[in-house]
Amino acid sequence: MNVNTDTMVPISVANQNFSKVARLVDQYGSAVIMKNNAPRYIIYEFNQADAMQAAADEDVLLSSQKLMTRNQHVYEELAK
Repeated sequence: MNVNTDTMVPISVANQNFSKVARLVDQYGSAVIMKNNAPRYIIYEFNQADAMQAAADEDVLLSSQKLMTRNQHVYEELAK
């Protein structure tokens, strides 16, 4: 995952000035909240949630297809 350093906000700033975080999300599409100098939370616009979930489903299906192809001989043996 690529993170734009302009969207990184310390948790103390996010706690005291959430409107700044909201403006970053409006401008860049997401914001990363840092805790102990490490990325901890990602904030996206609400309307992006469905698209993110669909992508995750596609990833799972693609992985399943790869596993089934790789292990096709096992499935054929089990089907006997």
